[in-house]
Amino acid sequence: MFFPGFDTHRVTANGTDIHLRKGGDGPPLLLLHGYPQTHVMWHPIAERLAERYTVICPDLRGYGDSAKPASDDRHAPYSKRAMAADQVAVMAHFGFDRFQVVGHDRGARVGHRMALDHPDRVARLAVLDIVPTRDVFRTADQALATAYYHWFFLIQSDGLPEHMIGLDPEYYLRDKLRRWSRVPDAFDERAVQEYLRCFRAPATIHATCEDYRAAATIDLEHDEADLHLRVQCPLLALWGELGFVGQMYDVPAVWRERADHVTGDGLACGHFLVEEAPEETLAALQAFLD
Repeated sequence: MFFPGFDTHRVTANGTDIHLRKGGDGPPLLLLHGYPQTHVMWHPIAERLAERYTVICPDLRGYGDSAKPASDDRHAPYSKRAMAADQVAVMAHFGFDRFQVVGHDRGARVGHRMALDHPDRVARLAVLDIVPTRDVFRTADQALATAYYHWFFLIQSDGLPEHMIGLDPEYYLRDKLRRWSRVPDAFDERAVQEYLRCFRAPATIHATCEDYRAAATIDLEHDEADLHLRVQCPLLALWGELGFVGQMYDVPAVWRERADHVTGDGLACGHFLVEEAPEETLAALQAFLD
């Protein structure tokens, strides 16, 4: 249905089974998805990127068909450090010691951490519609809390978000796609059905909450400890001009506080750049990637 010519793999990486698609032949390119989706979000552009690159599209741990490891009271198994280590191991499994990374949403946060923890591995990094996690929390105000309410809902303890989302996961997921997008009919219903197939599972709902709990705790600890570190590789920031990130932040300026070589551009869409503006996103990535 999606990803013609791609093979499906399951790789044990960093102690966690990671489900992924791999296609193409050329320099290695890792594509990391966001919440509440799976690797399927890359379907509008993956096949065309595979004309020039070896494209690897995994499901992050806790998402899609990848494993959902047990968490702990510090949420460390869902830290971006752990997720980044997964993907470094995935790429090493295929013989790639240095590669380019494109991440959207949560995947972009994993890519950011990967570039800090493994600077020798990441040749180029593109981050789609985010600013760093630490900056989001430090700039929180009423407008941000309204737009990013899920950041504060999903981190609640004792199973509250899991219970409430679990009552109607399809409503919740479709509501996120609707609220965060600006282009009508942007989503292929077949892709949405794939997101729903995975997201309906109670284990996925819990694991994705743990992802956000980690962002509000251990990820911030790591970010504070590493304030002296900067992303050394070229970094491309893309954002939706009609969405919250583009309206709230001077995105390139924020990233220049964290990275040495930043370029960026806004696209006429909301949060889901790949599905709302596939041609524009593809063109921007092709101009940036080696």
